[in-house]
Amino acid sequence: MKKIFAGLCAAALLFVVVAEWVAPAVRKSTPSPQALPAIQDATRVQRGAYLARLGNCAQCHTARGGQAYAGGDGLQTPFGRVNPGNLTPHPTAGIGQWSEGDFWRAMHQGVGPDGRVLNPAFPYTSFTRVSRADSDALFAYLRTLPASDTKNKSHELPWPLGTQTALTAWRILHFSEAETSTIAQVDAPPSARRGSELVQGLGHCAECHTPRNRLGGLRTSAAWNGATLPDGRWYAPALNDPSEAGLSNWEAADIVTLLTRGQHQQAYVAGPMAEVVRNSTQYLEPGDALSMALYLQTLNKGTAAPKPAAASGRENALGAKLYEKHCAQCHGKNGEGVENAYPALAGNRAVLMDSTNNLVLILLKGAYGPSTTGKPQPFGMPPYQFALNDVEMANVLSFIRNSWGNHALPVTEFDINKIRNAPDR
Repeated sequence: MKKIFAGLCAAALLFVVVAEWVAPAVRKSTPSPQALPAIQDATRVQRGAYLARLGNCAQCHTARGGQAYAGGDGLQTPFGRVNPGNLTPHPTAGIGQWSEGDFWRAMHQGVGPDGRVLNPAFPYTSFTRVSRADSDALFAYLRTLPASDTKNKSHELPWPLGTQTALTAWRILHFSEAETSTIAQVDAPPSARRGSELVQGLGHCAECHTPRNRLGGLRTSAAWNGATLPDGRWYAPALNDPSEAGLSNWEAADIVTLLTRGQHQQAYVAGPMAEVVRNSTQYLEPGDALSMALYLQTLNKGTAAPKPAAASGRENALGAKLYEKHCAQCHGKNGEGVENAYPALAGNRAVLMDSTNNLVLILLKGAYGPSTTGKPQPFGMPPYQFALNDVEMANVLSFIRNSWGNHALPVTEFDINKIRNAPDR
C-alpha cells in the first residue's frame, strides 16, 4: 500500500513539474505554424474587422469607457475573476510581438506564445473551430488598431486554479483540438456548413447555451440544452428545444431577421442576447446570416414535454388586478401584444420556460431591445423593482404564465427574491 501511495505521489509530482515548466518550455521552443499566403492586405484587414464583430471580441476585451480592445472589465466566473487582455499591437502591453502563428496557436490550441496554457475563459474550446484563413484575417485587423499601453491585469483566481498544473489538467479533460485547418463540418448540410462553423466556432454560442460541469467544462453530451450564465441570473435558453429557443420550426428568413434586427414580428431578444445582436449578429453578411439560420434549424432534440398544471385561482385573481394596472396597456388585455412594438405574452416561449430567471429579471430591471440598423429605436419596458414587491411580482407573473392558454408552474416569492438580491457581478 505504501508503494502504491508513493507511486501516486511521484506521478502527481511529475505531472506538476511537466505542466508548470517542461511543457511550456517545449511549446515555446516549437516554431509557430507558418502563415498562409497573404491576400491583398486591405481586403484581409476588412475581412478581419468583420470577423471581429462576429466574434464579439470587443465585448470582453474593451473596458467601460476604455480604448477598444485594450483589455476588458473582469469577467466573474464561479472560480474567480478573469481579466481579458490587451489585444492592441503594443509591443509589451499588447500582442505587438506576436506572429500570425502565435495568434493561430492561441485560437486553435489555447496556448500562448510563451507555451503556457491559456485560461479557458478565453473560449478556445470554440475558437479551435475557426479556420486558419479567418484567424489570420482577424490578426491582420488587430494589428491595425491603435496601440495601447494599458497593462494586462492578473486573473483573480484562488490558488491553485490559475496554475499551469490546474489549467493543463482542465485542458486534458475538456479540450479537443479541431482536426484540420479547414474545419470541415459533417453535422450540417452543405448550405449550412459555414453557419455551423460560425455558430460552433467564432460565434462561440455553445459557451452560453450549453451547460457546464462542476469544473466549468462544457457538457458536450448536453450540447445546446440551455444553461444559466456565470452571473447566476440570466438563462441562455436551449437552442435545440422548440419550447425554449429552438428554431427548427422557423423559416430561415425569419431567423435571419431576428439575428440582424433583434426582433421578428412578436419575437424579441433581451438581456445578454440583445448585446450579441447589437454588437455582433446585426452585421452578418447575407450569406453568413442565411447559413447560420439553416444550421440553427438543424438543432432539434424532439418534442417539448407536457406543461405542468396551472396556478391556483387565488394567485390568478390577484395577478389579474396587477396585470390590468401595470401590463395590459402595452401587452394587451388578452396578452396579444402589439406587433413590432410589444411582444405577445400568450403562447410566448420566454414566458413559459421552466427557468423563470429571465422573466423575473425583465420585470425587475426592465427590457430593452438592441438598437440595430433595421430597428434603430426599439421599444422598451421600464423596470418594476421599486413599483412591485416580491409577493406582487410572483402573483402577476404566475397570472401571465397561466392565462390565455398558457400553462406553466407558478412563480414563487423565493424565485423573485433570489434574483432581486443576487449581487451584481
